[in-house]
Formats: sequence, C-alpha cells, structure tokens
Amino acid sequence: QVQLVESGGGLVQAGDSLRLSCAASGRTFSNYRLGWFRQAPGKEREFVAAIGWSGDNTHYADSVKGRFTISRDNAKNTVYLQMTSMKPEDTAVYYCAADSGLIPVATPGGYDYWGQGTQVTVSS
Repeated sequence: QVQLVESGGGLVQAGDSLRLSCAASGRTFSNYRLGWFRQAPGKEREFVAAIGWSGDNTHYADSVKGRFTISRDNAKNTVYLQMTSMKPEDTAVYYCAADSGLIPVATPGGYDYWGQGTQVTVSS
C-alpha cells in the first residue's frame, strides 16, 4: 500500500505561480511512477503530468506543457507540480497518483494509488 497526501493548493490570480506537493508513505517510493491529474466541476478527471521512477522521463498534457513542471525527490518521498502562468481554466481539484510501473503514463487506469486531492482556484 502507498498513501499519498497532497498539499499546496489555494486561490491565486491568473498569471501567478503555485507549487503542489505530494508526500508518499508506504512502499519503496523510488520504484513508482507518479502522476498528477485534475478534475474540474462537471468534468472528467484529466491527465496533467507524469514522471518515471528516475525523474528523467516526464510527460505533460498539451494544455500545461511549457507552464507546469513535474519533479520528484526520492529521498523525501515527494513529488511536486510547479505551476506557472496559471489560467482560470487550471481551476480544479488536483490529485497525485502512484503505481509500481516505471514508465509514466497518462491514463488514470494506469495508477493504483491516489491522494485525496487539493483544490486549486485561479481567478481572472
């Protein structure tokens, strides 16, 4: 079992930056692929970013490419999502996810473990 706890959400203005963190506990964190997803009201959960076990292999949704950066610190069992140039359409509950696969994937079904989510609201 892996337990994930997100933090860092909040209310920001368009153009601002925000960093989300997700702390993991349980099994060997470094062996897991990690992802960030988000879900806006009335919409399906969508992929944001993912990172492989080594941190060198990353994948982003087109909507956030160039603005968001995913990274991981295996020594701290933490994955981060640095968000810059934020837009109102980034407003959503953000979830981190983990799975024992090594290669980052963009589908929710590729992850077994999920955090409880953190709210991010971007005002215009």
